[in-house]
Amino acid sequence: MDMEEIYSQIILDHSRNQENKHEIEDADITEPGHNPSCGDEIVLQLKLDGDKIVDAAFTGEGCAISQAATSVMCDVIIGKTKEEAKKLADIYVRMIKREDVSDEEYDLLEDAVAFKNIQNMPQRVKCALLSWKTLDQTI
Repeated sequence: MDMEEIYSQIILDHSRNQENKHEIEDADITEPGHNPSCGDEIVLQLKLDGDKIVDAAFTGEGCAISQAATSVMCDVIIGKTKEEAKKLADIYVRMIKREDVSDEEYDLLEDAVAFKNIQNMPQRVKCALLSWKTLDQTI
């Protein structure tokens, strides 16, 4: 299995998986996100312990890309500080926009690197960016 197939499988698994799609009862941060170009909507929720993100979840509706990107993002940011999560959001946005990203930065993105080639589908770029831009606005 080549990397493209692995990346496709990660996106498919997360678009079907509902593990991160739920409300956090006692969320410290709740932030809505909306993509007006296609109608995707999410509500991102974070539970904090001081400056550390101890839980992340979302609700909302949208295409498989927006839902998968949000689910992957939740997995990636749990256990990170708000500052680390903000840095990851910056790296992710640069990756999607085809700006310079180092190999070390790609490694930091973990499974979110699966969206690297979404740039080849311009109509899906905003879908892939929705959750990460919502996170960036939130913190």
